[in-house]
Amino acid sequence: MALSRAEIQKRSDDKRGVKPKSYKLPLETIDTIIALSNGTGKSQSKIIEEAIKLYKDSL
Repeated sequence: MALSRAEIQKRSDDKRGVKPKSYKLPLETIDTIIALSNGTGKSQSKIIEEAIKLYKDSL
């Protein structure tokens, strides 16, 4: 039996240890994330991941 796209995506996410999550952020914050992503060539999720790690390390 063929898997649906959702099942394939879920298996891929589980394998990579990721989970989709959404947040409502101020437009200025979103613009900053986009600008950092474009300027560094990193994905927006990687920018957020690195920012959270820096914040955690600063505590």
